[in-house]
Amino acid sequence: MTDNMLQSLLGDLRTRRRELHRLGHIPQDIVERFQQIGIYRAFVPEKFGGSGMSPADFLRLIEMISAADGSAGWVASFGFASKYLSSLPAATLAEIYADGPDVVFAGAVFPPQATAPAEGGYRINGRWGFGSGSLGASLIGVGIKIEGEQGGLPRMAVMPRDKVRIDENWDVMGMFATGSHDLVVEDVLVPEHYTLIRGAAPSIDTPAYRYPTMAMAAQVLAIVAAGIAREAMDEVIRLGTKQSITGAPTMADRPAVQTALAQMEAQLNAARSWFYEETERAWEAAKAGEEICQRQAASLRIAATHIAKTGADVTRRAFELSGTTGIFNSHPLSRLLMDALVVAQHAFLNDGTWQAGGAVLLGRTPPPGYP
Repeated sequence: MTDNMLQSLLGDLRTRRRELHRLGHIPQDIVERFQQIGIYRAFVPEKFGGSGMSPADFLRLIEMISAADGSAGWVASFGFASKYLSSLPAATLAEIYADGPDVVFAGAVFPPQATAPAEGGYRINGRWGFGSGSLGASLIGVGIKIEGEQGGLPRMAVMPRDKVRIDENWDVMGMFATGSHDLVVEDVLVPEHYTLIRGAAPSIDTPAYRYPTMAMAAQVLAIVAAGIAREAMDEVIRLGTKQSITGAPTMADRPAVQTALAQMEAQLNAARSWFYEETERAWEAAKAGEEICQRQAASLRIAATHIAKTGADVTRRAFELSGTTGIFNSHPLSRLLMDALVVAQHAFLNDGTWQAGGAVLLGRTPPPGYP
């Protein structure tokens, strides 16, 4: 990836925000540019052509894309989903990456659909919601329950995109261009070696695969809110010279706006510093081959929830500072606000994750899949 490629992409995303919203998903030409800048090869094992990108570098990349467009950042964040595939057998991974590492994987886990063993694997049927980025994927995973199987982590069945029907029913107040439609599978036979336990131990030992999968799943979504918040603050700065119709001083000359902007800067940067500090600490442990304990993984989850909530709070405050200017659908702040609020509502980042994190800190057992 060159800086020129990235800057060109970011500029185009800003220019095309309204187009993306009308379309309702991230189009194939943008997905291909995500491939070109290394989004989908970031955590693929280097033996299969992966880039060896660190989690922090990947998260900073997602943060920049999210500032350009929240939905684009959200879809790009699922470049991390190759980590879900890590618990597939090594031979299956070799098949998936036989033609190169830039495989676009998307999926939806809930509600897991009951299935039973069939000759040659599992016969899959069902409907799943929240299939973000599925229209641009070549490989899709869905959540399944196998009769008699015990365990807290969900199982996924992985299949080619052409085996899945996408019901384009995504109708929400924010993050509209993520195209998080329902996935429908009808009588598809998936071989057993194309099923995995999401978050289970990897079949190949790499630092990226040792980094906690479910914590990373929360982090890549949380950092979207930080990018949105930064863009919202920049919108306030751009509004600074706007004259009020009442004759009041410009926003930039109002003490209340000056104070608020400084506080927002402090809030966002404090949350970012802790978020990236925890990320780097866990990455160093993963590179050293150390086991990342539940407490350390929980710190990643707590920092992720914190930055998501902070990003939403900062964006909301930016919107309030804009007065009536920001209420129009044509103004960027209205979209930024809705996108930021949606991020903070995600199941990986909502208020329940505070309780789960606190349980770990107190030595209690958290819910399955946390951290």
